[in-house]
Amino acid sequence: MGLVTATRAGRTAAGRLAEATAERDVRVYAVADLAQAWRECDEIVCFLAVGATVRLLAPLLGDKRTDPGVVCVDEANRFAVALVGGHAGGANRLARRVADALGATPVITTATDASGTGPLDEIGWPVEGDVAAVTRAMLDGEEVTLAADATWPLPPLPVTVEAAPVEEVVPPAPRVVVSDRIGAGRSRPTVVVRPPSLVIGVGASGGAPAEEILTLVSRALGDAGLAPGSVARLATVDVKAGEPGIVEAARALGVPLITHPADRLARIHVPNPSEVVRNAVGTPSVAEAAALAEAGAGGELVAPKRKSAMATVAVARLRPRGRLAIVGLGPGARDLLTPRAVAELRRSGHVVGLDQYVAQIRDLLRPGTRVIESGLGAEEERARTAVRLAREGHAVALVGSGDAGVYAMAAPALEFADGTFDVAGVPGVTAMLAGAALLGAPLGHDHCAISLSDLHTPWEAIERRVRAAAEADLVVAFYNPRSRGRDRHLSRALGILAERRSPATPVGVVTDAARPGQTVTLSTLGGFDVEPVGMRSIVIVGSTHSHVVAGRFVTPRGYSWQR
Repeated sequence: MGLVTATRAGRTAAGRLAEATAERDVRVYAVADLAQAWRECDEIVCFLAVGATVRLLAPLLGDKRTDPGVVCVDEANRFAVALVGGHAGGANRLARRVADALGATPVITTATDASGTGPLDEIGWPVEGDVAAVTRAMLDGEEVTLAADATWPLPPLPVTVEAAPVEEVVPPAPRVVVSDRIGAGRSRPTVVVRPPSLVIGVGASGGAPAEEILTLVSRALGDAGLAPGSVARLATVDVKAGEPGIVEAARALGVPLITHPADRLARIHVPNPSEVVRNAVGTPSVAEAAALAEAGAGGELVAPKRKSAMATVAVARLRPRGRLAIVGLGPGARDLLTPRAVAELRRSGHVVGLDQYVAQIRDLLRPGTRVIESGLGAEEERARTAVRLAREGHAVALVGSGDAGVYAMAAPALEFADGTFDVAGVPGVTAMLAGAALLGAPLGHDHCAISLSDLHTPWEAIERRVRAAAEADLVVAFYNPRSRGRDRHLSRALGILAERRSPATPVGVVTDAARPGQTVTLSTLGGFDVEPVGMRSIVIVGSTHSHVVAGRFVTPRGYSWQR
């Protein structure tokens, strides 16, 4: 990253940015050396006016696919403007990073970002074809067809027609084609997205040059009609982990090198085993077996081994894995929704959730997001739907309030899940934590959460848990404390705690925490009125050590210096 400065304020801001990006190679240049920065850096931040930067950059501009991304920061550090190379040069991402580091506002004017549409060239996979024409068609609301060889966990795309097989004849409308095959998507305008679907298995004699391995890989892919952009990784036997030619071939292809033990490869059935190879490395196959081992369950060999003088190569296609993100939305306030949750919502092609929770975040979803929403009481249906979509290969976000793992959707979803897709849990601010923050510090020492709903748990079991919490002298947070059909459970639970705690024990209730209509009440165990409490309330009862300090509910941590 190059930092170009002209003033004292610019140099100060550049120093702050350099500290925030200490893990990167950062170089500072004077304005007169901007041309040198252009040659040496992938990213440039100019602490200059936009107009001045435009004039200085004009003679240097070449090709947007190779030019560095440039961001301008004003003298007061109020704005970080993505000026050149928004997508290809990474200026849009750079503007966001710079803004985060300096407390500025990112200014991004590319049409896809401004409209919230996911850029085709920022899916994260290699993209070929007429990106500008297809993107413009999507932005203009024209018919755009999505064609794919398989279902991949894609981000939202505002396509209007889905036609799964790439070979099908379609109208000459713009297309987004997801395929690892050369020649896929010949109609125009077309963008071909290369999914990470191919694994190259490699075997080699000691000293095999990287050039020979790369040539063999190229021929194997070409003869099979497969695109190099879809190669996800190289695989070999573990005794070849340090073979220089294989290591350099992986580096040249820009993919990781994965190794497998010989005894594991020996158990994989391959079409072309070799006793010579078995005697040399302990497995009758390296290239084919390593490719299939790395492709995993459902993988298939699409190019059997081929040999050169010192190397062997085979190609396997892996089965796409869907992705299920289980996202906690927090208590309701937008500023308590985590950035990670927002990122997951924007990368998920499908969002599943309770209708009232979906309404909270609908404006954050990208155009093209498929929303599946339902009402109260359909939790199992939502969990099964999200799992089914992920199993089919989609990118899915299953949303819930608070933290999705606390009395929410994570548990039912994971009960139905299997190992055919990836799962990402996104924590959220729970009702207990939001309520505690409003009350003071009631959770300062050991505590527990108990739901008083007997819809799925018998009251006898709930009562045993409340008695155990009373015996253990834990602070207790009651979820689902009271409803029209359960108007006595809270009183009974408080009565159990009162058997072991004084009437002066603090009790706090927060209703609609961090939402419109929020109420916060602090009382005592002896004087607490249950009538205002409802299903949207959280009730926190102190331990024998809890007390009120300056109107705040506090449970001491018990540090030695407090004694």
